[in-house]
Amino acid sequence: MATQHSRSAARAMMAPAVFLLLVWMLVPLILTLWFSTLDYRPLRGTFDCCEGLGNYVRFVSSSAFWDSILTTLQLLGGVLLITVVGGIGLAILLDQPIWGQGIVRILVIAPFFVMPTVSALVWKNMFMNPVNGLFAHAFKAVGLEPVDWLSQFPLFSIILIVSWQWLPFATLILLTAIQSLDSEQFEAAEMDGAGPFARFGYITLPHLARSITVVVLIQTIFLLSIFAEIFVTTGGAFGTRTLTYLVYQRVIESQNVGLGSAGGIIAVILANIVAAILMRVVGKNLDA
Repeated sequence: MATQHSRSAARAMMAPAVFLLLVWMLVPLILTLWFSTLDYRPLRGTFDCCEGLGNYVRFVSSSAFWDSILTTLQLLGGVLLITVVGGIGLAILLDQPIWGQGIVRILVIAPFFVMPTVSALVWKNMFMNPVNGLFAHAFKAVGLEPVDWLSQFPLFSIILIVSWQWLPFATLILLTAIQSLDSEQFEAAEMDGAGPFARFGYITLPHLARSITVVVLIQTIFLLSIFAEIFVTTGGAFGTRTLTYLVYQRVIESQNVGLGSAGGIIAVILANIVAAILMRVVGKNLDA
């Protein structure tokens, strides 16, 4: 059992790392809060104080804000739907005894380790290019007109790119959960006459509930800050401007640091609200 001396020594050894972490997190946050109360536009030489909540009001009252919220939710919902449903299907397939199972699993998980910028460029130029892309050649091969994906279906294209990146993560978590399932339950259900769909609905799916909620929680936290894929493919055009990208445009393109900082604080608040709600859902499932 740890003594008071050992606990004090442990705190003393952890203190420098904790201090550096707090400084690393708090200094940018404090500066962002400060800038959000200023009329700070560097290219115009403007640096006036006492804006108060004016930047927040202007950011929230703009139509671009609500459009970006809707786009963010559509992107989040689409990616979660594809990755959870696809992850369950791939996990079930990868759990089956097949030739080269280890190699197949590595290939399925590999996209998760590709940088977002690289994967977006590959999809944009190799797959979705309306002239030389693989999808264009496939459409021509069956006598159909090629599709300019990023212009005609921009949001769906980004959802597809991001889903390709996050599907391996969901598959890995769900595959681990499936492999922990007791095979005796399947054998008993099969002896009672339960078919494949009944076994999936009454045994596999309930067993995956906790893993699904964890996948949804972790992916949501990261997906709320999706940026690179949009920047590389559409540049926020064609209705693909999320809240994160809107903040970027206000700070970098419009050079309104005060307004962009206010948007950043709003984005942090909304992300924490979503995370808190999901944490309660996950907590209920984990305690069940």
